[in-house]
Amino acid sequence: MIINMNTIKSISSKILTVLLLAVMLTSACRKDPQVIKEVREYLFPPKPDHKMKGFYLVNEGNMGMNKASLDYVDFGLGQYRRNIYNEANPSQVKGLGDVGNDAAVFGSKLYIVVNISNKVEVLDVKTGKRINQIDITNCRYITFNKGKAYVSAYLGQVGNPAEPNGIVAEIDTTTLKEIRRVKVGRQPEEMAIINDKLYVANSGGYSPQNYERTVSVVDLNSFTETKRIDVAINLHRLKADKSGDLYVTSRGDYLDIKSKMFVIDTKTDQVKKQFDVAVSNLTISNDIAYFYSTEWSHHTGKMTVTYGMLDVINEKILGTRFITDGTDKNIVIPYGIAVDPSTKEVYVTDAKDYVSPGTLYCFSPAGVKQWSATTGDIPAHFAFVYK
Repeated sequence: MIINMNTIKSISSKILTVLLLAVMLTSACRKDPQVIKEVREYLFPPKPDHKMKGFYLVNEGNMGMNKASLDYVDFGLGQYRRNIYNEANPSQVKGLGDVGNDAAVFGSKLYIVVNISNKVEVLDVKTGKRINQIDITNCRYITFNKGKAYVSAYLGQVGNPAEPNGIVAEIDTTTLKEIRRVKVGRQPEEMAIINDKLYVANSGGYSPQNYERTVSVVDLNSFTETKRIDVAINLHRLKADKSGDLYVTSRGDYLDIKSKMFVIDTKTDQVKKQFDVAVSNLTISNDIAYFYSTEWSHHTGKMTVTYGMLDVINEKILGTRFITDGTDKNIVIPYGIAVDPSTKEVYVTDAKDYVSPGTLYCFSPAGVKQWSATTGDIPAHFAFVYK
């Protein structure tokens, strides 16, 4: 058989091309994941005399998408910094993790509770660089007292109604090690500490036919649960005012039992007042509680959004609003709220459709929009940084 030399050259050329493509694809597959760069923008005139440096904003990221992220507002520069964590920690290939559920600054550290990733990330508050990771299964919220951090945790598999009671873990903020843990109710949520007593809102959220309805009271010295205060079903938020009262929210059952808010007198550990208003989230600044509600009804298939203010001294709902310029009509799903301790500016986040970047709004004490910024997905949790 006679072989044409041009044919051999053509075949060789094709083989070489295939081999080169294979090498290129292999090389591309072996590349390290690209670090998502931090983005900065100027939003307002610099405030060098502000009493605080700024605040961190944790974006939850939709569950299962591993898109929790960290932003920062710098008061001194008037700057918004988006996606702090990834660039500060390039070796963490999975980024901040799956669902950032809470955040707080204590001392020189920033603590971020990452729910589905089963961890508390501990960062340097100045740089955002990772110091350590504390592993806690299905962790939810964090609070602090006398050099200790307290983390509530559901434990067990997400969404499993058969999971046992949850716990609160006590963490030493110097060694960043867990010291003790105490059992509380099923699926515990927010916490508050008053006079060496830790109060924990239990939800029982994994069992809609059998919600929890109590606040656990834990003695911090012995670290034992001493009692439970009967309040209402499916508890969530829990905030303390300056006089030692606790404001506790019930999410209801999304059907016939409406969301409400209750006041607990911690001197007697009894419910002393009920507000028949829906409350999804609240923050207390001085003597005023700022709150909003995104109340879903399975009957109507609709979400009702409301905003309000409450005088915690006289325990009365106020007729005034903290958004007065009509901007609330542009907010699809209010998801986070905070008040600047010094200026009394109010910050509200919008989660929009839960899968795309949200928006952070800043309002003056008179309720007028000052500025807004694009955030990560599901902006939710604030942590102020003091000078």
